[in-house]
Amino acid sequence: MGDTPQRSADAGTGGTRVTHGHEWPAGASARVAEAPVSSRAPGGAGPGGGTGGTGGAGLGGGSALPRARAFGAERAFRGLTLAAGATVLVVIAAIAFFLIAKAVPALRANTENFWTFEGWFPNDPEPKFGIGALAFGTVLSSALALLIAVPVALGIALYLSHYAPRRLGTALGFLIDLLAAVPSVVFGLWGRDVFIGPVRDFSAWLNEYFGWIPLFGGDGPFGRSILLGALVLAIMVLPIITSLSREVFLQTPTANEEAALALGATRWEMLRTAVLPYGRPGIIAAVMLGLGRALGETIALALTLGITFGISFNLIENGGNTIAANIANAFGEANETGRGALIASGLVLFAITLIVNITARAIIHRRREFTESAA
Repeated sequence: MGDTPQRSADAGTGGTRVTHGHEWPAGASARVAEAPVSSRAPGGAGPGGGTGGTGGAGLGGGSALPRARAFGAERAFRGLTLAAGATVLVVIAAIAFFLIAKAVPALRANTENFWTFEGWFPNDPEPKFGIGALAFGTVLSSALALLIAVPVALGIALYLSHYAPRRLGTALGFLIDLLAAVPSVVFGLWGRDVFIGPVRDFSAWLNEYFGWIPLFGGDGPFGRSILLGALVLAIMVLPIITSLSREVFLQTPTANEEAALALGATRWEMLRTAVLPYGRPGIIAAVMLGLGRALGETIALALTLGITFGISFNLIENGGNTIAANIANAFGEANETGRGALIASGLVLFAITLIVNITARAIIHRRREFTESAA
């Protein structure tokens, strides 16, 4: 037809002569595709002496891909994010170096064991101070706060994610999140001036009926105690645990929930068998992040605790102290050694909170399907 090349008679009968459109051997297309662009330039010869096409490079007639720019927007963004991540590590290392450098002279001047001594007298001519009582109070108040806050937070999160209507759940979730915006000093003042009355009455009731338990023993006075500080802390960490748990529960695959319901499970059985097991890593991470928040709380506990030095499991008698609260109360009156001692206690708190947050991140990344759905 027209100028279309035709196969010769010899080729049709098994001969070797074919037109130029069929003269390359099998596999030539792959070799041409793999050949350098210069060898397939317009007008260049292909394998076997044929041309690479009219006005095109290679068999396809397309041009070469543009070279990547040496410095483009993508590479600039990658460098920016790398610099941001490295800056965080540098800042953490700088904080740790500063704390160590300021704490070492005070630790050398200390005449008692820093880890076991329960007193705090760094301003004396012979400094004596220890982190034992402060670390104990910090861990005890934070653990009690989580014991109070976690069941309430999980109940609220389950209600907002699986029971409440969408509009009501959104509104209540917003109100819960607003608690995180309230300053710590407001919680502390409220706990010291308002909440202390009900806590004092409740402590007296516990002492009257459960005084035989060491946790609720003693002869008073009651009020500014570990119990008051823990209750204030529980209210402060409640929005953190609730928000994260709610987001985790919302990530549960719908197919898992529908499968449980299709098998005849009730709403609670569906939550217990499908939602809670799937969100367990996220729940643990939320709890540990709340723990990190409680460990570092300062002003609220400085206003609500009795500020004593000693290791005691009694929750209702006046007393208790934490590392952060002690720093806030004693820094203004400390001399050079005293400031170094407070910085040394801050170094211990820094290490504790860092370990807690690293553990939380590790738990989040433990299950790949959870991290992918949350991304």
